[in-house]
Amino acid sequence: MVMVMVMAMADGWGTWGWFAALVAVLVVRVFWVVQSTGRPVSLQPGLKRRPMRTLVVLGSGGHTAEMMSLVEALNLQWYAPRHYIAGATDKMSLPRAEGVEARLLKDAGDADGSVQRSQYSQIFRSREVGQSYLTSMFTTLWAFVHAVFQVLRIQPDVILCNGPGTCLPICVAGFLMKVVGWKRVVVVYVESIARVKKLSLTGLLLYKLRLADQFFVQWKDLKVKYPRSNYVGRLM
Repeated sequence: MVMVMVMAMADGWGTWGWFAALVAVLVVRVFWVVQSTGRPVSLQPGLKRRPMRTLVVLGSGGHTAEMMSLVEALNLQWYAPRHYIAGATDKMSLPRAEGVEARLLKDAGDADGSVQRSQYSQIFRSREVGQSYLTSMFTTLWAFVHAVFQVLRIQPDVILCNGPGTCLPICVAGFLMKVVGWKRVVVVYVESIARVKKLSLTGLLLYKLRLADQFFVQWKDLKVKYPRSNYVGRLM
């Protein structure tokens, strides 16, 4: 209805009218997506739960260790296939994920190959450790373009992340997929256990911009300071 009304108004405005109409539609869509963020995805009566293509964003060091602990708690049948993505300069995270996946499949007794195999890829990082904020503006833009390409290629139902700078452009790309109506991508963010009193920069941006559908923290002080988060206790 909103689209029809805006298009009708734009008919008499020419090129600028159509541009204004497009901007108005996008603003309405962004507002609607932000307001719907966090709402549960409900199944229609009689439908079985289908596997959800899951994009797991890995960081370096502790981020990857925490993320793999989360992955080990997932239902392999529900969150499948899993696609792992890490920064292009990160040489350790993807091999570690491959090792955990191999062990999980072995423990699940996947002799017949019924569990969908995971995939692995890399992405340009928004900001390297120690990089200045000025230069990170340009690398973030480049990383965002690459993230949009990767997200469109993977087509995730769920994005699971826990704070590395790599996840920010990926989450934004997932958010934009909802804005343009491509598909609903559920963004799940779990703040690192190392963040006791305040959120990481990535977490703060996702929280303030309402890009995460589910936002979890591991310390009560953070829950008090950021009331829209969910306190789950220590996961490691």
